[in-house]
Amino acid sequence: SERRQYFGETDETVNLRAKAALGAGLKVIICVGEMLRDREQGITAELVALQTKIALLGVGEEQLKNVIIAYEPVWAIGTGKTATAEQADEVCGEAAAEALTVQYGGSMNAKNAEELLSKVNVDGGLIGGASLKPVDFSVIVDAAQK
Repeated sequence: SERRQYFGETDETVNLRAKAALGAGLKVIICVGEMLRDREQGITAELVALQTKIALLGVGEEQLKNVIIAYEPVWAIGTGKTATAEQADEVCGEAAAEALTVQYGGSMNAKNAEELLSKVNVDGGLIGGASLKPVDFSVIVDAAQK
């Protein structure tokens, strides 16, 4: 998500990188997410669906087994703000079909991991700053194992 925001990457360049990585036999994590203004305008679902669809253009069914979609609301990365568990569940469910792994990344921490990970559409988490705190990270790992 930061590469889109700070380095001008587009949905099309994400697609090209994903296909190149998959072609080389790598697993791919494709990050999708909205800016705060997009959420406030009520276009999160449409934007995330479009990002996901473009990122996966030309990706074969067999290759999809090596793709993880990560929902990272840009407004929540490193800000301490987190989507509610309901928001994460809703967007993760919209982001991809049942066959894909969909994770949440956006300030998941020891306090909110259990609630976020309890949602049916949230398959896991991308842990940032909380991974640098062993006690907090162990709480997140325990929540993921429930």
